[in-house]
Formats: sequence, structure tokens, C-alpha cells
Amino acid sequence: MASSSTPANQPAAPTSRQFGNTADGTAVLLFMLQNACGMRATISNYGGIITRLLVPDKAGQLGDVVLGFDNLSDYLRQPPNESPYFGALIGRYGNRIAKGRFALDGKEYALATNDVPHHLHGGQRGFDKVVWQATAGTSAAGQTLTLHYTSPDGEEGYPGNLAVTVVYTLTNDNALRLDYTATTDQATPVNLTNHSYFNLSAGQTPDVLAHELMLDADKYTVVNDQLIPTGELRPVAGTPMDFRQSHAIGARIAQVPGPPPGGYDHNWVLNGQGMRPVARVYEPVSGRTLEVRTDQPGVQFYSGNFLNGNLTGKNGQVYGQYAGFCLETQHFPDSPNHPSFPSTILRPGETLRTSTVYQFGAVS
Repeated sequence: MASSSTPANQPAAPTSRQFGNTADGTAVLLFMLQNACGMRATISNYGGIITRLLVPDKAGQLGDVVLGFDNLSDYLRQPPNESPYFGALIGRYGNRIAKGRFALDGKEYALATNDVPHHLHGGQRGFDKVVWQATAGTSAAGQTLTLHYTSPDGEEGYPGNLAVTVVYTLTNDNALRLDYTATTDQATPVNLTNHSYFNLSAGQTPDVLAHELMLDADKYTVVNDQLIPTGELRPVAGTPMDFRQSHAIGARIAQVPGPPPGGYDHNWVLNGQGMRPVARVYEPVSGRTLEVRTDQPGVQFYSGNFLNGNLTGKNGQVYGQYAGFCLETQHFPDSPNHPSFPSTILRPGETLRTSTVYQFGAVS
């Protein structure tokens, strides 16, 4: 219940409950956010994981549209095979850095090579594997959860003490907004994102191949057989990477070049600048829609290729190939090794600010 000091036009702060403990005994909490329309988000301070996201369909029925686990112990497994970053905050650097190496201001740095021989999603213990300081609150837009973590100098091989704050806001028009800020005391690469896997049918369909996707991107970053960018930005026209007009994810997925198991796991070069709509997804069974808005230059569209049925998620659901899709708003993969890509280097005295909005709706 709201306290007497809570304004009438603002919701009470989110509630929380125990989710368990990490291996070292640190307590982990789940925070429950709810808006005026009944949409609900459950977020853990472990990894900033969005564990549940209940969204109405065309009949007004709520359904959970993100993949994940019922228990903290499942999230504690080692990614990517045992716990593939479901719902988590990713940092310091989302996506891959080739050979786990980069040069900055004349000095060479070696990172953890947890995706042998490359660095992936921040290393062995990235931001998805730490317990964040959490503060539940409210704003004019809706209930909020503010998470803070300071990554110490040298963590996973990165230079500088990096202070990161992420604010989740569940708005009253059925959007989940993520606002990221970061500062550092040494120059360091930073590429923050969220790794939620969506299935807008809320489990009514076992895969997302019939979801219809639009991406506002004329080019994508070409990768080699280890998913490392070559440096080429190739036009999507005439290729299975062309989502400028909405069509089913599965329509041309078999034509996507790349290593087994096949499918989409690429960065699209988004059109425009500043905060703008960059992607839209429609699921025909439920009628649910998802629009993504961001100020980032790229988005990694991943079609859940490496899910293979070895993971059992919430409510006993087995996650087979293509069970969910990710739209990870980001800078380009391996940017520290590609001077032609937009820079990801944050320097002392600067403040990184970036935002992404996941806007949900439904059509009959």
C-alpha cells in the first residue's frame, strides 16, 4: 500500500522478496514492478535479470513474454551453455572482442577469453554475474528499480574503476525503459545492453519463427565463421538479412550464412541517430507487439540458435532451438579493434548515457 507521502498520481514503490543466495552467501532479491494497466515485471538484483514480464495479449490476458528460470540456482550456472544470459544486464562489453585483446592509448590489454578464443559479454564474471545495489522507487512515468555496480580496475582485464547505474522504469503505457549511465577514472571500452529472450506468444508457440520482425537498418556488420566482424558493413538488400519490410523470422533463416547451428546472430547498423524506433515485432497468435526504441547505433538480433532443448525453464518449459529472440541494443561487436566503427571508449570526465525502451502493445 502506498504511504501517505506517495502522490495520488504515482504508484507505490515496487515490492521485493527473497530469491536465494549466491555461492558466497550474498542475499539476492526479486523486485516486482506493476503499472496501472496490470503489466508486471520481475527483476533480480543478481545480474539485473528480468525474470518475468507479464504483458496483455489482444484479449487482455497477461502472459510471460521472456524466457528464464524459476530458481536462482539455474541462473547461477555458467553461461553460455548452462545459463545463456537470460534477461541479464551485459557489461563491461556486450558481444565479442576478438582474441580478448585490444590496444588503447598505446597499451595492450588482455581480457578473459570465455568464448574461446574470444571475449564474450564481459568475461567469466560479467555484469550478469554480480549482485547489484538496488533501490526501488517511483517516478512520474511509473515504478522504478535503480541498480548500481562499481566494476573495479582490472576486473576481467579491463582498465579503470567503472561506476554503472541502470534504471528500469515500468511505464503506465506498457513500456519497460532502461536508462544506463557510467563513469570511469581510466579510459576503457564500455558497451552495455540487456540480453532478454522474448517469445511474444508467452509459450503458446515453441519457437519464434512465425514472429514478424522489422529492423530499420540498411546494413549489417559482416562476421567470420567465429562471429567476429570483418570490418565490412554490407547492404542488407537482396540478402536474408533484409528486415526493412516486416516478415516472419523463419522465412529466410535457412539462408543465413554462418557457422552451425545456423540462424541470426548479427549486428545491424541502425538508421538514424538519437532516440528513435528501430525494430518492431508482431506475434500473430496472441496479437502482441513489441517496438524497440534506442539511441544506440546497432542492435544484435539473435534468434536463439544455440538453444538445443537441454534447458528447462519456467513452468517446466523446454527451450528448443529458436525458442526466443533477442534484440540487444548496442555498439558494434569488437569495436575496440575497428577504428572505423563508432567508438566505445569512455574517458575520465565523461558520462556515458544511453537508453532503450521496449514498448508493448496488442492488435486484434
